[in-house]
Amino acid sequence: MTTLIAQAAAPATASPGGGYTQVIMLLLMMGGMYFLLIAPQQKKAKQQAAMIAALKTGDEVVTASGIYGVITNVKEDRFVVRIAENTKIEVDKSSIARTANPTAAEEKKSS
Repeated sequence: MTTLIAQAAAPATASPGGGYTQVIMLLLMMGGMYFLLIAPQQKKAKQQAAMIAALKTGDEVVTASGIYGVITNVKEDRFVVRIAENTKIEVDKSSIARTANPTAAEEKKSS
């Protein structure tokens, strides 16, 4: 019984530099998570914002819900999209998923 008390009361010996190693490993893991998860999402968001900013009247687009149409008017916060003869809808700029007819430069990027 006395040996259990003596073992429990004995302080744990730390290896030299053990705390620094754990901090370095934690920082490396956080850096890895940034480059694997956060950086690609930020890059994709920038590309999407640039694509939306470049849209103009006459461009064929696909909305996030899968509706194909042609932009007939560009407003401050939305697009007017013709989806059929005599049928126009207004959609929020953020609901445009992609262009329906990518240019040759965009096709080369995606390949």
